[in-house]
Parts: sequence; structure tokens; C-alpha cells
Amino acid sequence: MPRPLPNLTDGSTVSTLLRLAWPIVLANLLQTAYQLIDAFWVGRLGAEAVAAVSLSFPLIFLLVSVGIGLAVAGTVMVAQHQGRGDGEAVNRISAQALLGMISLSLVLATLGYSASGAAVAFLGAADEVQPLAALYLKVSFLGLPFMFIYAVFQSLLRGVGDARTPLLIVLATVVLNFFLDPLLIFGLGPVPALGVSGAAVATVITQALSAIIGLRILFSGRYGIQLKCQQMRPDPALLWRLFALGGPTAVEQGTRALGMMLMTTLVAGFGTVTLAAYGIGTRMLSFVIIPALGLSQAASALVGQNIGAGKIARAEQTAYVSAAIALVVLTAVGIVSAIFAEPIIAVFVPDSPDVIREGALFLRLTALTFGLMGAQIVIAGAFRGAGDTVVAMAIALVSLWVLQFPLAWILAERTNLNEVGIWLAYPIQNTVTAVLAWLWFRSGRWKRHQLIAPPTEPTESAARLP
Repeated sequence: MPRPLPNLTDGSTVSTLLRLAWPIVLANLLQTAYQLIDAFWVGRLGAEAVAAVSLSFPLIFLLVSVGIGLAVAGTVMVAQHQGRGDGEAVNRISAQALLGMISLSLVLATLGYSASGAAVAFLGAADEVQPLAALYLKVSFLGLPFMFIYAVFQSLLRGVGDARTPLLIVLATVVLNFFLDPLLIFGLGPVPALGVSGAAVATVITQALSAIIGLRILFSGRYGIQLKCQQMRPDPALLWRLFALGGPTAVEQGTRALGMMLMTTLVAGFGTVTLAAYGIGTRMLSFVIIPALGLSQAASALVGQNIGAGKIARAEQTAYVSAAIALVVLTAVGIVSAIFAEPIIAVFVPDSPDVIREGALFLRLTALTFGLMGAQIVIAGAFRGAGDTVVAMAIALVSLWVLQFPLAWILAERTNLNEVGIWLAYPIQNTVTAVLAWLWFRSGRWKRHQLIAPPTEPTESAARLP
């Protein structure tokens, strides 16, 4: 029997938001734990090993970001049709999103694996870091299809209002990853010590398990979506709609990843200690903004379903409440992070005082604007839920290519600030980006996008896919 799904278009906005958001926040925390667990165990191998993983992460994120766009498109279209009550369209969209993600992942995995060595050299890693980073990348790209399958699975379930099932899967696989990491990195008995690449192997194993479980759920029909084999035949028109809607998000996320790569290249010029501090600092940054990312993803589903149901005012109220919660929560997190910066960084590199000092400075400066960054992330999620993915992309392009990287380069290379100039670019960019997002939100133009026919039209028209 199919499980009942929550109604996201009625009831208290705050309680509905929090009920959907908390499993997403917790699941995202656990997913980020993959990287943090890797950093924890790899940090025991020394600064070179940490630098190798830090150097690899932006390139992996770049290719994953392309797939995120299609996953987000699936969430938005599924949410709006779910709000309309069109289950048949939900199933067709889900099948094509899954097909598109599998195809795209195979292409990107092949490209990434082939270019790993050249990419590491391009990023300017030190000679002792290059072979470690290249091997870590190659193993990681072998698991890219599994990562994409699970990404679209959880996006589709969140689109229909089920955030708890992905949470349970992530919880199980992160626990498994915690035990596999030291086993494969350091070896035990007949298991050889694989070093840095052991962390990547552990992650691939757990991602494969997640993907298999996700596929079984989607085809079971018990969780709000019922996939059938005949639905997996390519539908060029629908695939094009998904790619067109997800394209701006892919560009947005890819731009962030590319900006991260260029920032990594800039940081690498200041030596291994600075690179290791930057790697740990950015991982901590990705960890502390998880509440905002969860609220953003919940807002996308809620805004999408309410727009699909014709409840525009409720969609706008959801965005307001989500942004306010992110602002307050992450401001508090920023204060705590600034106070305890050294102990936080020391968890990952306990025997590297230079890395601890640099990483703590980076964390303190960035923490000043955690709240603004969180509010901007949530507002962008509301834009995507309404189908206004182009504006979210435009804001990202401005924030990275007009603000963050140029500022970091000027302050680091054309002043006496050196690496401190890179750290200062982050709070400046966060502030300006938040203002831009808020101004567009206040204009109300994001609410005018129509991905599906208005609910006042006849049923036959409403049931058609966009």
C-alpha cells in the first residue's frame, strides 16, 4: 500500500515548513559528514594528504553541480504537479529525470576520470600532493553515477513531500562510511592500507548502496512515486524541458564549483599550509550553512506545491519565514564559530599549529556574515521553487565573478594582506549577494513564472506536462 504523504498546501506555514525542513537539514548534515569524516581520518596522514583531498573537492563538486541542476528541475516540476494533484505527470517526470541523470553521470564520470591528472596539475598542487589528489579523484569519479542516482532520488521524494525516507538512508550509509574510512585508509589484517584513496573507496561503496536502495523505492510505488520500465523510454520533449529548467541551476552550481577551483588555485600559490587551512575552512563553511540549505530545499518544494495549487500568497509567506529562520539561526552559529574557531579547526589537524592558526582566522572572518549568507540561500530556493532559476543563476554569477574572486585576487596579490585578503573577500561577497537577492524578492517578479497551466483551467489542460 502507498504511504500517505503530507499536505504542503494547507495548515500552518511555519509548522509545515519545519516538518519538511528538519529531515532535510539532518540529511544534509549527514551527507556533509562524508567530507568531514574523510577530512578527520585523512588529517591523521599529514598536511599533504589534507591538501590532496582539499584540492580534489572543487573538481568533484564542479561535475556534481551539473547533475544538481537536473535534480532541482525534477523537484520543481514534481512539486508543482503534486500540488495540482496530477500523479500521472509526477511519475512521468520522475522517470525522465532519473533517465537523464543516469545518462549525464556516465558522460561526466568518463570525462572526469580521464582528466584527473591534468586537472590536478592545472590547479597548481605541489609535487608531493599531485599523485595523491589524482588517485583520489579517479576513484571518486567511478562512483559518480551512484551519486547522481541518489541525488535525483532524494530530490524527487522531497518534491512530493517525503523528506524522512532519504534521511534514514543517509543515516545508515554515513555510519557505514565512518567505519569503512579508517579500515581502508590505514588497513587492518588482510585489508591493505590504501591511504588517501581509501577514503574515496569507502564513499563509493556507501554511495552505491544508497543508489540501489533509492531505485528499489522509486519502482516500489509505496513512497508517492511509481516508476515503470516503459516510462524510462526517452521522451525528448520532456527531457528538454527538464534540462532547460535545470540548466540555469546547473550553471549556477557549476559556477560556484568553478569559482571554488579558481580560489583553490589562488590559495595554492601561498603554500601547503594555507591550502590545507582553506580546505578545512571551506568544509566547515559547507557544514555550518546546512540549516540554510535544508530550509532552501524545503522552501523549493513548498513554494512549488503551493504555486501548483494556485496559492501564491502562501508561497510568498513560506519564503519570508524560511529566510527569517535562516538569518537568526546562522547568525547564532556564526557567533559560536568565531568564539571557538581554534578548537574547531584543531579537530581536523591536531598536530599542525600553523594550519590551525590560518584556518581559525578564515573561519572567524567568514562567520561574521553566516546569517546573511543563509538568508540569501533560502531566498534563492524560493526562486527555484517558482521556476525562476535564471535569477538564482544571475545572482551566483555576480557574486562569484564580479565580487568574490576579483576581490580575493586584488586583496591578496595587489596589497600586503596576502592570504588574509582571500579570507576578507568572503564576508564582503556574502553581504552584497544577500542585498541583491532581497531586492529581487521584494520586487515580486519571481512569482510570475508559470511552469504548468493555472488551476482554473479545465482538467485536461491542467494535466498536460509543460
